[in-house]
Amino acid sequence: MRFLANENMPASAVVELRAAGHDVAWIRIDAPGASDEDVLDRAIRENRILPTFDKDFGELAWRYGLPATCGVVLFRLSMPAAGNAGASITVRIAERTDWAGHFSIVEPGRTRMRVLPSRPH
Repeated sequence: MRFLANENMPASAVVELRAAGHDVAWIRIDAPGASDEDVLDRAIRENRILPTFDKDFGELAWRYGLPATCGVVLFRLSMPAAGNAGASITVRIAERTDWAGHFSIVEPGRTRMRVLPSRPH
C-alpha cells in the first residue's frame, strides 16, 4: 500500500511499514510544518493513505471528499514504548487491506471505519 505518514508518526513506524513492503512517504522529512490541508492535498495527488495521530484530519477528510484511492487512519492509542511503536502500528495496519476510501479510527481492541464521501478533484 501507499502511505503518507503524518509528521506525528514515529520514525520506527515508518521504518517498519517500509520493511513490510509498503511505499511510505513521511511528512516529517519531506515537508515538516506543512499545513493539514497541504498534507491532504499531497495524499490526494499521490493516491496515498494517511496514518496519523492528529484528530483534525477527521473533519478535513469529510470536507475534502477524498477520492477512493485515499484514506485516513487515525490512531487513538496510547503511544507504545519507543522500541515497540513501529511494530505495534505496523501490526494494526496489517490487520486490514481496505484502508483506502475510508476514515478509520484504530483504538485498543477495535477499528471503526466509515466510507468517505468522494467527489471529483
